[in-house]
Amino acid sequence: MSNRNYPVYKTTFIDDMRSLVEESAKKYPCQTAISFKNTPSDKEVVRISFTRWRDDVRHLGTSLISRGFREKKIALIGENSYEWCCSFFSIMAIGAVVVPIDRELAVKDIEGIINATSCEAVIYGKTMVSKLAVILADGNLPSVRLLIAFNDESCASVSAKVDDREILTVFNLEQEGRELFSNGDNSYYDYKIDPHRLASIVYTSGTTGKGKGVMLSQANIGLDMTLGMYNFDITRKTLHVLPPHHTFGSTVNYVGHLSQGCEVYISSGLKHVSEEIREQQPTHLILVPAFLEAMNKAIWSTARKNGKESLLKAMMRFSNFLMKIGIDIRRKLFSSVLEAFGGKLELIICGGAKLDDEIIRTFDSIGITILNGYGITECSPLISANRNKYRKPGSVGTPILACNVRIDDPDENGEGEICVKGPNVMLGYYNDPEATAAAFDSDGFFRTGDYGRLDEEGWIYITGRKKNLIILSNGKNVYPEEIEADLQKVEGVAEVVVYAGESRVQKDKITIVAEIFPDQSVLDSLGITDPQDYFEKQVARINAKMPPYKAVRRVRLRDREFEKNTSRKIVRFVIDRNLD
Repeated sequence: MSNRNYPVYKTTFIDDMRSLVEESAKKYPCQTAISFKNTPSDKEVVRISFTRWRDDVRHLGTSLISRGFREKKIALIGENSYEWCCSFFSIMAIGAVVVPIDRELAVKDIEGIINATSCEAVIYGKTMVSKLAVILADGNLPSVRLLIAFNDESCASVSAKVDDREILTVFNLEQEGRELFSNGDNSYYDYKIDPHRLASIVYTSGTTGKGKGVMLSQANIGLDMTLGMYNFDITRKTLHVLPPHHTFGSTVNYVGHLSQGCEVYISSGLKHVSEEIREQQPTHLILVPAFLEAMNKAIWSTARKNGKESLLKAMMRFSNFLMKIGIDIRRKLFSSVLEAFGGKLELIICGGAKLDDEIIRTFDSIGITILNGYGITECSPLISANRNKYRKPGSVGTPILACNVRIDDPDENGEGEICVKGPNVMLGYYNDPEATAAAFDSDGFFRTGDYGRLDEEGWIYITGRKKNLIILSNGKNVYPEEIEADLQKVEGVAEVVVYAGESRVQKDKITIVAEIFPDQSVLDSLGITDPQDYFEKQVARINAKMPPYKAVRRVRLRDREFEKNTSRKIVRFVIDRNLD
């Protein structure tokens, strides 16, 4: 779309998390802020107004202050829930430091993060009970003096393992804070927040190795969303399906949306997402590519199963022709397809990894706009995004306002490492000055570790991750993500990773390998009886269209999905690359 100069959208300036909560309650007092079901099988949806949310955040914060947690570090770990959301905002609203932790981590890693950051309290959910019980049984959390459960059930499950430390629930503390506030305790409001001091320590997911603690301030988080939301015309209701501990889940879904008066429905979990989308009818979603890839495959799988694949393709061609002459009947023409997504879905904002342009075109053809963006935890996370009425195929958009992007040491194609400077860039890595120094260049630009290029208008194009780069003996660079994008289009490929295979016999011999997890149902529908032969022929076809040095020389099939982190990214460093 070529509408480069259309104005930015109206947004709310975020000073800090306390003012965000207060301003939202003033602007949208009776509107629904958060909605959810207590259990997936419930018919009733709990709806929390912005005023109620403000009160709960304030009362929890007041209680935490009374217990001496002002400016202390507090671990937050558990399933996405209303209690998680309230805790996240309350901790920062009192000037404390929130340490969101991935609940899927191993016990020793969770314990290590809590101890490394010297957290004095742990707020946890029911999915953390067994892991926390193991840690407590060993007495390995010396700095923790208070345990706070999301609910009574989680509290009772862990209480038997606690020695002399107090254990309460979020509700207990909210009631305690409510009484303190009603009796004149104004400590929640009396404190002046410094938005530039440390407010959150987020440990990176680490798909290529051990994660690091990213230090973010309230200014980092708030300005990232203030400046980012100028780009988007978000709709009234979204469904939160991403892990809340990650910045994409907490900053974009909660900070960005609640500041704009958007209703956030909290998903009950991955296995319920499809049903929830149909039932809750969100008007837009925030997703990572893995979700969109699954949705795209569901569209075509359903069409193929019903014998309507050719008809769907023909309808898309017809729809696209009409769009070129100014006629838009997509939502009527594809109403049966859209019903699978609730019938009201208009927009999907996607980020976190490379997204195939063919998926974007498919959704656009049926009436759902996809805005592909780019972010990284160290940048709070948003760096760039396409816009509702200005998008470029293959690009992850233009940088958000006040964010400067440049390419370090570009090659003959203009490709090099993407470097970023702006108010959204982290304070540094927690207790790791060496890693912090290495992450910035001499001009103060953060080195993202992503390779890409900028076009003449400043649009960013991602090539691949620096750590995934394959460097051949002749000095040529191969970006595996480019080859993976082509292989992902092959029918029957569920997942694929391209890497440099390592030979035990010939140590200097590099072989480009494509390891594929097949979609057996698709292979069955195609009548494929020899998957190895089928995929080798498909790879040979793709090889013929690329320079010889990029050719895949070995095809491996696997019988299970690749291991993934909670952001649904494949964990590359655990893949066995030995070829002998």
